[in-house]
Amino acid sequence: MAVPTPTSAGARHTLATLAAAVLLAFAATAVQAQAIGADQVPAPQDTPYPGTISLHVDASDTLQGIFRVHETIPVTAGPLTLLYPQWIPGDHSPSGPIAMLAGLKLSANGQPVMWKRDKYNVFAFHLDVPAGVSSLEVAFDYMSPRDGGFEITDRMMDMEWSKVSLYPAGHFSRAITFAPSMTLAQGWQFGTALETASQSGDTTTFKPVTFNNLVDSPVYAGRYFKRVDLNPGGSAPVHLDIVADAPKYLEMSAEQLKVHRALVTQAVSVFGSHHYDHYDFLFSLSDELGGNGTEHHQSSEDGMGADYFTAWDSNAPERDLLAHEYVHSWNGKFRRPADLWTPNFNVPMGDSLLWVYEGQTQYWGYVLTARSGMWTVQQFRDGLAMVAANYERNRPGFQWRTLEDTTNDATAAHRSSLPYRSWQMSEDYYSGGQMMWLAVDGKIRELTQGHKSLDDFAHAFFGVDNGSYVTKTYTFDDVVATLNGVVKNDWASFLHARVDALNPPLEEGLAATGWKLVYTDQPSAYEKQYNSRPEPSRHLYNFAWSIGLTMNDHGQVNDVRWGGPAFKAGVSTGASLEAVNGQTYSKEVLKEAIAAAKGSKTPIQLLMKYQGGYRTISLDYHDGLQYPHLERIKGTPDYLSQIIAARK
Repeated sequence: MAVPTPTSAGARHTLATLAAAVLLAFAATAVQAQAIGADQVPAPQDTPYPGTISLHVDASDTLQGIFRVHETIPVTAGPLTLLYPQWIPGDHSPSGPIAMLAGLKLSANGQPVMWKRDKYNVFAFHLDVPAGVSSLEVAFDYMSPRDGGFEITDRMMDMEWSKVSLYPAGHFSRAITFAPSMTLAQGWQFGTALETASQSGDTTTFKPVTFNNLVDSPVYAGRYFKRVDLNPGGSAPVHLDIVADAPKYLEMSAEQLKVHRALVTQAVSVFGSHHYDHYDFLFSLSDELGGNGTEHHQSSEDGMGADYFTAWDSNAPERDLLAHEYVHSWNGKFRRPADLWTPNFNVPMGDSLLWVYEGQTQYWGYVLTARSGMWTVQQFRDGLAMVAANYERNRPGFQWRTLEDTTNDATAAHRSSLPYRSWQMSEDYYSGGQMMWLAVDGKIRELTQGHKSLDDFAHAFFGVDNGSYVTKTYTFDDVVATLNGVVKNDWASFLHARVDALNPPLEEGLAATGWKLVYTDQPSAYEKQYNSRPEPSRHLYNFAWSIGLTMNDHGQVNDVRWGGPAFKAGVSTGASLEAVNGQTYSKEVLKEAIAAAKGSKTPIQLLMKYQGGYRTISLDYHDGLQYPHLERIKGTPDYLSQIIAARK
């Protein structure tokens, strides 16, 4: 898509004035300055870019976190626009960190070449290639975050090529070829889906690759590294490439290796295919490197705490990460919504079908984590109970927004924190989509007396063209047609009632699979683990289903359930709970106060600190502690247990 160009006389006059100023200051580059005065980005065409772009990244600066980039771009004389990737696959939004690009310098034949940023598009840089020039030298620095969310530490690195490259406008990204190379810190090892051409010391040169595949092939590297074969003897190699904060965190038990290998066999069994030549889980185990979970076609970026293996018995929550990102090789990378596919990384993406792309992936992530044995049956049920409880009690925002409307959240909110998430909603196409696909699975099983399931849909929809990793797009009608191919039903109406309607019946998937949601005053073992993970984990103390609050270990309120007891009492997100009934706040003190108030008429007294002041709030709540669990519905088929049974 072309960026709008100025057409008014005033705009042309302004540009002419700017060009004149440049002429006076830089007489030697007058022609060049005039040529780059127009703000226009060429639309991408499906034509090959002539030649191969050489890209080298020096990623050896582990102390200051500066990635030093050098490119050599084949060019011909005339106007050229270079783009910094803006719309990043997997982020579903214009999240390219353009502000982190610094020190941009262009040169040709040893002479500097002027550039000018587009007036309306900060991701585009215009220049005029002088006559007689056949290659352009490009140098810049990428300044990685230094205040958390680290991309490089003194022990490991996560490098995404989209952050360390510029590419020429006017071509599909698949029509531009790069020859990438990198230099790492001394002695570091790495994992990536790219294929190595040569190595010299700490510098690795990769085989030439199209730009879309380069961006889709990040690098994890580190001082402490281990590569584990997850598909021994398989036709397509699958490896777990681990970087860790210390050598002890690399060690896997025999049982852990078994269940991680089972994840691969169970996934391939569901889809009946694979869409990669080889696959690498790029897996960081760190309390310093930023946590991550990003899908790619032949790899994934996965980040967990350093103790993922060493504290296995106490960290079940979020263990579905690997399964989720792996499923994306089929759902999202191979099969992709038509409005989400774009010809390059600077054309806006459409996110309207993320309830398939992410929602069904979230569904299979949970299911495959259980089928592989990475979760026990009870852990799966307890995790699902927490998801279901959110949609029964903690998403009043469905009174004004639909599930499909939340597909806009990645662009609208950029995954920033929200003051009242339960009302504003935040990317509910993930877990809300998961609950919807559970209902679909239950409906298929009901209509076929248990002979067919969502597995049949997955096999038919994602299992086509085995071995191919050329993206195959789809529409809403394609989803409906495939469901009808599994079993005839009015699937269009079924989906619309859950995707496009207010107050969708997302919890009904439990009943459709033979279970119901109940609440007791005791949390499940899974929820205890969820609430006890140390900071900087995103886990919080969760009282959402009782008084309507979630907060961190220090008592700071993370969210207030809209219309819930705490909200009605006047508690604000961002406030800190200092005392409960006259006692200094702790999680246990608050739990005891909620339990003691059950059946009484005496309000719970909360001392809140906010914006420098204190006030006491009377919380009129008397229903006790509430924690979600699943319970069987007697006399109904137990489809849920069948759903998570390992396939033979």
